[in-house]
Amino acid sequence: MKVYMDYDDLPMIKLPHDQEICISDSTIRDGAQMPGIVLKSGHKLTIYDYLHEIGIEKLETFVYNERDQKAIRLMLDRGYEFPEVTGWARANTADIDLVLKMDDIKETGILMSVSDAHIFEKMGLPSREAAEKKYLEALQYAVDHGLRTRAHVEDMTRADNYGFVYPLIEKIIDIDPECIIRICDTIGYGIPFEGVDEPYGIPSMVKYLKDNLGVKNIETHCHDDFGLAVSNSLAGYWHGANWSNVTFLGIGERAGNAELEKLLIFLCRRVEGFDKYNLEAISDFANFMQKEIGIRVPRNKSVVGSNVFAHESGIHAAGAIKNPFTYEPYPPEIVGGKRIFLVGDSSGIEVIRYKVQEALKELLGVQITIEKKDPRLKSIQKDIQKLYNKEKRVSCISDEEIQGYVEKYFLFEPVVQKNMNREATYSGEAISRKPLRK
Repeated sequence: MKVYMDYDDLPMIKLPHDQEICISDSTIRDGAQMPGIVLKSGHKLTIYDYLHEIGIEKLETFVYNERDQKAIRLMLDRGYEFPEVTGWARANTADIDLVLKMDDIKETGILMSVSDAHIFEKMGLPSREAAEKKYLEALQYAVDHGLRTRAHVEDMTRADNYGFVYPLIEKIIDIDPECIIRICDTIGYGIPFEGVDEPYGIPSMVKYLKDNLGVKNIETHCHDDFGLAVSNSLAGYWHGANWSNVTFLGIGERAGNAELEKLLIFLCRRVEGFDKYNLEAISDFANFMQKEIGIRVPRNKSVVGSNVFAHESGIHAAGAIKNPFTYEPYPPEIVGGKRIFLVGDSSGIEVIRYKVQEALKELLGVQITIEKKDPRLKSIQKDIQKLYNKEKRVSCISDEEIQGYVEKYFLFEPVVQKNMNREATYSGEAISRKPLRK
């Protein structure tokens, strides 16, 4: 019989291909295109520092203007081994020359739009053949000038893959066998399920690139328009991709990109033998993004939301107080978070008792145990429910309010803890302590 009573009891899953997997981050490139935000050079440097602390292997950045180039110089001056700073270019020599001017950048992505909507409408090219010629010439130019390459195969989940894209990728690999082929699910049409083929199936794309074309390096770049960006990224790994490209908090255009923090927590807590990243800075990273850049983090957002380790409802709070494993998927310290208990309209006596004991410790400087059946707890619970029953209260009870209830119901009467050799009484002005009478 299997017994799951602790985090360590739960089995890990194993990636079928057992490949080394890595992450590249696009927070300061694709993420910076999110409407309504501006990433200054200092912001980009701080993001780079957080990515370094986590252990992310690569990041990509624009090199077009003075702000981009300033940020790149600041990042390179850090002297970090990782993340490697890589460039991004459209498929033309002028863009690639800008990357080459940044002496310490050794790799660039090259945008290769492959859906007919992009080739004919966006780019105004006369044919698929003209697009292929443009992309291959740009790739050859980058390789000839000593750059490692990534082919950003844009809008692949709305393209004619067998008729156009896969033959193009064959030619890309002929030019640069080490090229990272990035499957771009540009508007989130990708599907993570096996058995789905042209043009949506992420598993079928990865398997075809790996098994039929012999591509060594496969990366997913997934957008979240249908809410499947993280699922599609994981499906890529599951079927043999060795890279995924993400942004922190999933920032980016429209619904954003696959979220770095979600991918990290799954890899580190659910995948066997995977411990290469340090997640302790994630909560601070999210706070920085919210306070300094203005990215609102929903309170119920997984991994970094303020409610992730917050407990209010009676059954849940009682379970988490006794053993956090009952209602927490992983310990908060893993991501630099903190467990908190809140008193609200759904709170039971157990969480009220917990908060009362906290308040007493704060007031008296000693740990006091209150019995669950203590009538004073019931009195506090009754007072709190009155606030909500009148339907005027719309927020949780603050710690200061709990302290007020403690003063009202506990500190006007002696509070005695078993095995204590002192008692604490409240005089109205200050707390005084005197020896117990025998």
